[in-house]
Amino acid sequence: MRKLRFLLALLAIFSLVAAACGDDDDNGDGASEPAPADDGGDDDAVTLTQGSCDKTFHVITHGDGGTFWSVVEKAVEDAAAATGCEVIYFGSNNDAQAQAQEIEAAIAAGSDGIAISLADPAAVEGAAAAVTEAGIPLYTLNSGLDFWKGLGATAHVGQDEIVASNESGLRFNAAGATTVLCARQEQTNVALDNRCTLETFEGEVISEFIGLDANPDEQEATIASILEGNPDIDAVLGTGPNVPLRAVSACETVGRDCVIGGFDLSGDLLGAIDSGDVLFTVDQQQYLQGYLPVILMFLEATNANQAGGGLPVLSGPGFVDASNAAAVIDLVEAGTR
Repeated sequence: MRKLRFLLALLAIFSLVAAACGDDDDNGDGASEPAPADDGGDDDAVTLTQGSCDKTFHVITHGDGGTFWSVVEKAVEDAAAATGCEVIYFGSNNDAQAQAQEIEAAIAAGSDGIAISLADPAAVEGAAAAVTEAGIPLYTLNSGLDFWKGLGATAHVGQDEIVASNESGLRFNAAGATTVLCARQEQTNVALDNRCTLETFEGEVISEFIGLDANPDEQEATIASILEGNPDIDAVLGTGPNVPLRAVSACETVGRDCVIGGFDLSGDLLGAIDSGDVLFTVDQQQYLQGYLPVILMFLEATNANQAGGGLPVLSGPGFVDASNAAAVIDLVEAGTR
């Protein structure tokens, strides 16, 4: 019943978007031709589309443009095309100061709605608070489940990382693991910290920052070093889609038989699940995290709608394992999962 209500709600959202947008484009498909990028001189900000809608929205994240965030940006682009609005996307590459500055620039530009990630809430909360003080609707996505209400955001779109972590812990229990290394690819991200709680896991959890995704050799070497220093570790949980692959190589290097899990999706990770090298990955469906905030900002600006009712709009967790990996691989290759 809950799933049915969710599907009906999404159908209602898409129906409102179609009705509000009309069909003014030359292609007859409801989508406008992309406009050239115009970011006010900031090479990292990308204007994704500009059509019949007279609103401008901003999506400002800590994203690095890699495997995960490219899907978010693709979703923002698709939502911009669906609404016909100008949507400016910016990923700060884990630079909280740059993210805060871009939020302030969006306020100064008179944005009609701003969606942000909250990987480092303390570093961006001042800029985020200024959004609502300026009377601009604020939405949060991806990280920030524990902070969005305090900033006055209309809604948060993301997954409950504690729920995802606890479900992962149960899977490690079922696999017979006794000591899990939770390997983090970002040093100051509250979402990744929550992923490492594993409150349901019956053994020991060791949480370590193992280097950025931009340095895969460093990640693999760090994991191998931790494994060599602790012979009790028999499982690794990578808090992103790349870390589990580094863990596979590191475990082979030290001759350790590891149970490996991960978070998020990539073609390589799904291949490793399909081949049996990785047990599972948590799918937070980041396409929804990029798409829904734009749709919700559009509906608030044009139809006075607000979603969530004071609760987050959950995009996950879901799980991909050997039972469904093959079905998801094609969608990952298409850039939407």
